[in-house]
Amino acid sequence: MHGVKPALIERDLEHLIHPLHSPDSHKRGHVWVSGEGSVLVDADGRKYLDGLSGLWNVVLGHGREELARAARNQMAELAYCSGYAGSSNPRAIELAEKLASLAYPSINRFFFTCGGGEASETSFKLARSYWKIRGFPEKTKVISRQWGYHGVTLAAMSATGISGYWPLFEPRVPGFLQIPSPYPYRYECPPGASPGVAAADELERAILREGPETIAMFLAEPVQGAGGVIVPQEDYFRRIRAICDQYDVLFVADEVITGFGRTGKWFALDHWGVEPDLVQFAKAITSGYFPLGGVGVTERIAQALEQHPSPWMHAYTYSAHPVGCAVALRNLDILEREGLPAQAGEKGDYLLAGLRASLADHPHVGEVRGKGLMCAVEYVKDRVTKQEFAPAERVGEKLNAEAQRRGLFSRLRGDVFCLAPPFVTTREQLDRIIQILSEATEAVLG
Repeated sequence: MHGVKPALIERDLEHLIHPLHSPDSHKRGHVWVSGEGSVLVDADGRKYLDGLSGLWNVVLGHGREELARAARNQMAELAYCSGYAGSSNPRAIELAEKLASLAYPSINRFFFTCGGGEASETSFKLARSYWKIRGFPEKTKVISRQWGYHGVTLAAMSATGISGYWPLFEPRVPGFLQIPSPYPYRYECPPGASPGVAAADELERAILREGPETIAMFLAEPVQGAGGVIVPQEDYFRRIRAICDQYDVLFVADEVITGFGRTGKWFALDHWGVEPDLVQFAKAITSGYFPLGGVGVTERIAQALEQHPSPWMHAYTYSAHPVGCAVALRNLDILEREGLPAQAGEKGDYLLAGLRASLADHPHVGEVRGKGLMCAVEYVKDRVTKQEFAPAERVGEKLNAEAQRRGLFSRLRGDVFCLAPPFVTTREQLDRIIQILSEATEAVLG
């Protein structure tokens, strides 16, 4: 394989513009040519543990022949048909029925997209539609949270609370605002208050400041993923649900990362006994083998659309794509048959315990946290003050380089190292992830 990868990188740089485009970093990048289970193979022949399941999505691991066969069989039978009103297909109907059996009890109706960003856009338009039909046309604003990630199309980017995504594309869409994340490691709570309730009360203050008559929806990931695997306090979402009910605001759960078992349950708000009004999903529904996402809604929202005399003018060419739906059905069948959501919970506990045993006492590790099979290690300059490293020190970048040198590929948010390996990752591979990150930490920070 010697010489193949540099030539591929050169061709790539001549013709491709990448997501998060950065030519300099791409020169040192990878060209993935194959994968099996939790392992990716680069064009230079090196193998890497896939520490983030691709981009949080390849939960069944790479090379699952059953999913490839499901796609092939459906392509041979019916490769594509419109999903617009007046057209449907058996796989889309079956997938909606299956989701109704898996999702929150109050959610029984589904709209399909190509991914998570489109799911966010759909939620914004569903919320606006719902309130207009109900006779409240001023309820258009969206409240989300700092460190939340909801996609990077223009409106979704405006809901995303990670400021690095904004500068080249501003001004952001009006009517989007963020409140602080519950972020237990860093949220500053008033003395004597419950941190979860205090963080949730940030939503109430924002609603009252803007005016409840202007707020359409509150959008939140049950566990914030790309923002650094931020797990909320136990009482946070119960208070959020009560606030949304009090002020007549739709509560939208962005389960694009957490949905379909990542946290140990099929959908993550079940950990806290809370149901949303809408739920966004993507990623794990097909294990990344086909682009598919969507939004599930309660019956009252679906009925509002159906009672309106005019069509709901929102659409995607590839909505309810028969091949994507076929892959999703097979993928969900495997997840159920092999008990993988429960395994994700158990393996996540094992990974988190191992990371804590290996790294929690390091002088530059501020916190090791996680929920199910999504974990993070937050590195700091000073453990006592929680002071962060200066960006110029490039600590996260150096840690990532050392981890890759040892055969672990994942992503970071600044100096927060994120891990979310496939559900099929073995105990031995989890041990190797722990060992690699420990060695990388020692190499960079002593």
